[in-house]
Amino acid sequence: MDHNQQKMHNLIWRFFKRHPTIVIGSLILIIMIFFAIFASQITPDPMRLNPINRLRPPGDGIWFGTDMFGRDIFARTIHGSKISLFVGISVASISTFFGLLIGLLAGYNRLFDRLIMRVMDGIMAIPSILLAIALVGLTGASIQNVIIAISIPEIPRIVRLVRSVVLTIKEQPYIDAAISVGAKLHKILFRHILPNTLAPIIVQATYVCASAMIWEAILSFLGAGTPPDIPTWGNIIAEGRVYFQRAPWIIFFPGLFLAITVLSVNLLGDGLRDGVDPRIARQMR
Repeated sequence: MDHNQQKMHNLIWRFFKRHPTIVIGSLILIIMIFFAIFASQITPDPMRLNPINRLRPPGDGIWFGTDMFGRDIFARTIHGSKISLFVGISVASISTFFGLLIGLLAGYNRLFDRLIMRVMDGIMAIPSILLAIALVGLTGASIQNVIIAISIPEIPRIVRLVRSVVLTIKEQPYIDAAISVGAKLHKILFRHILPNTLAPIIVQATYVCASAMIWEAILSFLGAGTPPDIPTWGNIIAEGRVYFQRAPWIIFFPGLFLAITVLSVNLLGDGLRDGVDPRIARQMR
């Protein structure tokens, strides 16, 4: 091993020792994303019916067993990862974008703050699951509607976080200096204030992503999520609950994949939080 390779190896090992949760969470998440992207190449058709092999346990070439219609649970679980990851990433992106924009304006403009925060308080007063079920019930069951229904309850949490950061930053001397030289509002918000909100927002976005995957599974389990003909972890668990005593593998494997994926996202979020918090970062050195 030459000097450059040894140096790179030391850097990687040092990063792993400092941020093990980031490395572990990222590796698990990359594996799940790989499964989601190449699901069609890895597994057979998840909707293929084979009644002769119904409720077969794992083994004999059937890794995760079959369900009550003879469908391959491994294929359905791998294809279900596409929906859960897509919903989680989409909800995190949408809620972060709108929450960041609204939070910037609310934290900087006092009049807008009084108006918008009352709206945010009203949304947060409604239980998230009830609001999501009501929105899906009004708009119909589809992946797009599920994403919107989960995103709306998450936006106020992002808004409150961004607003609290902006209220602190706008009192800093360099903001007063920018105002005194006639800087435009959009320059103050996006050049001076926005960069200071990115670190906590990135961390919060990972938790929103993990939460969204759980909410999607709950909505699908309750029959208020994605249509039954689309294999998702929540739908698979909902269909298998009737056969739980006879075929527990129908519930076990999608539930295990959901738990591992949510755990990986939370590990990544914990590692990012430790990295961006100066007090924790100093203790880790």
